[in-house]
Amino acid sequence: MQKLRHILSAAALGLAIAASAAPTHVDSLVSLKSASTRVVHIDGRPTDEKELKATRDSIIRVINAFYYDQFRHFQDPDAPYFLFMSKQAGLSMGIGGSVRMRAYYDWNGAVPTSSFAPYTIPIPANPLSMRHFGSTPAGTALFFRVIGQHSRIGDYQLYIETDFTGYQSRGLKLKKAYAMVRDFTVGYANSTFSDPAALPPVIDGAGDNNKFAHTAVLVRYMPCFKGRWNLGVSVETPETSVDQTSLAAKPRSEWLPDAAALVQYQWAPGQHVRLSGIVRSLPYRDMTAGKDHNPAGWGLHLSSVAHPTQQFTTYLNFTTGRGIAGLGSDMQYGHYDLIVDPSDKSELYAPLTLGWSLGLQYNFRPEVFMSVTASQTHLRTRKGTPGDEYKCGTFACANVFWYIVPRLSIAAELDFGRRANVSGEARNAWRANAMCAFTF
Repeated sequence: MQKLRHILSAAALGLAIAASAAPTHVDSLVSLKSASTRVVHIDGRPTDEKELKATRDSIIRVINAFYYDQFRHFQDPDAPYFLFMSKQAGLSMGIGGSVRMRAYYDWNGAVPTSSFAPYTIPIPANPLSMRHFGSTPAGTALFFRVIGQHSRIGDYQLYIETDFTGYQSRGLKLKKAYAMVRDFTVGYANSTFSDPAALPPVIDGAGDNNKFAHTAVLVRYMPCFKGRWNLGVSVETPETSVDQTSLAAKPRSEWLPDAAALVQYQWAPGQHVRLSGIVRSLPYRDMTAGKDHNPAGWGLHLSSVAHPTQQFTTYLNFTTGRGIAGLGSDMQYGHYDLIVDPSDKSELYAPLTLGWSLGLQYNFRPEVFMSVTASQTHLRTRKGTPGDEYKCGTFACANVFWYIVPRLSIAAELDFGRRANVSGEARNAWRANAMCAFTF
């Protein structure tokens, strides 16, 4: 009997180890997408078996770099369909993009934008726009990426991405443009105070209303230790959003860069927990007294993405700070980095912001999944703030995605939003989304 128990225990341990080593459905979908990439050797295909194996390994590394990027958002384009690679696999180049079309229908009071953000819910409702049907190609993108190795500078990467979210959601707009050399990133890239990979999958362009995924011109140093720990520090070009309604206090031009940092632990590709922070200067001038002020803004962001089982994925984000509303979340539609003190119009202050988002994804198969998301943001203003001012926003959605083939997907989503004002007045809004996307 004791021997049987040992055998059963060993079998159970073996199954547990096998289960933990098995790829998740999300990893399997990445493999399906990677397998669809076609490699074009620009100076001849290697014939030596050892060279061929090294080339295959290099191709896998290059493609994985697309999907397991530390700052890759769910809505970013897939790896390019065609990948041009040199014979020695020291240089590869991909040109790709996505065609993304979304149709939406609002009821119970239409939101006046193609993005569903609780901040934009009109209070009171506009009787001329209670229902609305619209469509948008926003999210359609083009990108260019080069990945290479050099004997002197080591690994490097160049990336340019544009998408059609400019004028009337149809104008071409630069989204990212940066260079990575070893552990350094220089250019227009996702802020260190962001974690796009930890944002839950949402069809709507606005995403959840605690979404911090802004881009900035920056210089970042982000080394990796023991293959699991990442530390990052950066200086970033500031872009403040300040209330300008008071004649007695006016914002001054930014003259100090933002400073951001992060620490991250990653236990598997695409699974991590991260704590990031930012400090920034928010200069303004008291026009009455003729004095300059430089209050400090700060923010903390705790985020995580994980696969607790083969089929489930969890997304968590918690954010707080002062003077960071313009960097993301529902409040970026307003001017809340600094606002007017209701008791002294010559003073501006940074209100406290709080936000969270939780997402749960379940994969029926690697190519079919559904997810639910809930999020909320709060703005803590001083006593005397006008009653029609924003106080709290709530967002929730449920969606389903189907990758008919690795590069063609369709999806449907139901969105709920609620805006509450300082006065206590509030309104709800609903939206149904449908999307079709093709990447190449």
